[in-house]
Amino acid sequence: MAVAAAPSLALPTPPRSTATSPRARRRAPRDVVSWTAAIARAARQGDLPAAAAALSAMLSSPAAPAPNDVTLLTVLSACAASPSSPLAGRLALSLHGLALKRFPCHLLLSTCLARFYLASRLPRLALQLFDSMPVRSVVTYNTMIFGLMRNGLVDAAFEVFDGMPEPDKVSWTALIDGCVKNGRHDEAIDCFRAMLLDGVEPDYVTLIAVVSACAEVGALGLGMWVHRLVVRQGLERNVRVPNSLIDMYARCGQAELAAQVFRSMRKRTVVSWNSMIVGLAANGRCTDAIELFEEMRSQGFKPDAVTLTGVLTACSHAGLTDQGLRYYELMTTEHGVASRMEHYGCVVDLLGRAGRFDEAMRVVETMPMRPNEVVLGALLAGCRMHGDLDMAEQLMQHLLELDLGGDANYVLLSNIYAAVGKWDGAGKVRSLMKARGLKKRPGYSAVEVDGDVHEFVSGDRSHPQAEEIGQMLGLLRHEMAARCAYDEHGGSCFVGD
Repeated sequence: MAVAAAPSLALPTPPRSTATSPRARRRAPRDVVSWTAAIARAARQGDLPAAAAALSAMLSSPAAPAPNDVTLLTVLSACAASPSSPLAGRLALSLHGLALKRFPCHLLLSTCLARFYLASRLPRLALQLFDSMPVRSVVTYNTMIFGLMRNGLVDAAFEVFDGMPEPDKVSWTALIDGCVKNGRHDEAIDCFRAMLLDGVEPDYVTLIAVVSACAEVGALGLGMWVHRLVVRQGLERNVRVPNSLIDMYARCGQAELAAQVFRSMRKRTVVSWNSMIVGLAANGRCTDAIELFEEMRSQGFKPDAVTLTGVLTACSHAGLTDQGLRYYELMTTEHGVASRMEHYGCVVDLLGRAGRFDEAMRVVETMPMRPNEVVLGALLAGCRMHGDLDMAEQLMQHLLELDLGGDANYVLLSNIYAAVGKWDGAGKVRSLMKARGLKKRPGYSAVEVDGDVHEFVSGDRSHPQAEEIGQMLGLLRHEMAARCAYDEHGGSCFVGD
């Protein structure tokens, strides 16, 4: 029996050996990995023009490989390192076009592009891209919420959040923190409560943001509840958390609770000391603030600009003029802290309260920067305290030259005129305010009742319990009138026995 011959197999041509000489390797065309690696090197070195040139060469050279998704992501990372660069903006727009053409459904690439637009202060482009995305991940949503908040588009961030199928801890935290940073503290607190009702457990970043909101609106009850939650979760070991609690208690007028948190800390930073020193000074415990400053120095902590602002404020409010001036001198000679506008304001306030106006004016005149309304306003307040109308009028002329547009110092000068019975002068100041389009900002206050924060603005009757509030204020006014004696202008109240 004849044996069938084996079929003839056509073997492929063997590939060229990769074991080429170094010279041959240099001549061989680079593949996409090599091109991408070169772009990555340029990105790491912050050389955006080199990265852009490499991408341009890939796209224009017939011998070069086509860029893949990793290549585009690498170039985009180089753009993200310089979001304000015009070249980065142009390059990102080119990448956007390439992505739509080559990778229309690439989730990571689209998300990174959106992040770049948001970082470059181009939120409208980010929103257009987001709306066109066929698929979105939680990371995409969170990127949009965080970036829109950073661009001040709070309502747009809420719309994105409301469209999320299932917000996670990061989503809620981005929303809460964004509200706080945009001054919408009540909404931050509402979001925190909604987060808890949704069964999402907050982390330390969430709680720091909520504590900050509590500090702003005076929500002491909620702040204390958050403090208990911090202890229950063991989050007090993260130094940023007790630092925020110290600030919250101090700003809510609870300096003793702030001190308890401070003393319980196993590890403290300069921020911890600053929060406590500033908090004590703001609550009138100036001697305690100064003693704590000395303790801080004795423990080897180096005071910074915030520390010195706190201790100078304490000296000013306590009337310790010479001690405050010594601290101010040590600020540069010993601590190496350069004087800022707020430090000049503290020194001027220190001297103004002591009636040492000539020295205060010398400080103002020798400042390396132009004094702002806070510095001159501090001296103006000293004039009011000591009834120095001539100096007040000189200062007001400086303020008029600055043309800062604020109303506070005009009101202060008007009150100085009124205090010495110069009603014509007070009327002129009010006329000047009117001519400049300035209005006295209405007074604002907030109070927490049963966990709810109620806000009050002078002259506003929109509160649902406005009538009851008015009646209670009337009773309080009657009670005060019965127990107090008013001066002839109805300004000062002296509590009797």
